Amino acid sequence: QVQLVESGGGLVQAGGSLRLSCVASGSIFSFNAMGWYRQVPGKQRELVAIITSGGSRNYADSVKGRFTISRDTAKDTVSLQMNSLKPEDTAVYFCYGNRWDGEYWGQGTQVTVSS
Repeated sequence: QVQLVESGGGLVQAGGSLRLSCVASGSIFSFNAMGWYRQVPGKQRELVAIITSGGSRNYADSVKGRFTISRDTAKDTVSLQMNSLKPEDTAVYFCYGNRWDGEYWGQGTQVTVSS
């Protein structure tokens, strides 16, 4: 079993930046894709950004140009750099991984953007 552990959430003012990190307990080479989802109460979890094992990246339209996903295979870490944050980015952010034996989720980290 692999565990995904997020860190880096917090409270920030609109226009500020945060960096989320997700550390896998095993090698991220085993994942076909890793990424970040977010969820607010009463709404479905939505994809924010994803990066494949080949390095392809996809972003939600709402975060394009502001968020950047990256990975460090030496540290088994996937990160999400979030710039120009908006109050509507407030959510619990979940790390996600997809590999041969199924999907994995982190426990979530709260991001709150004040106006």
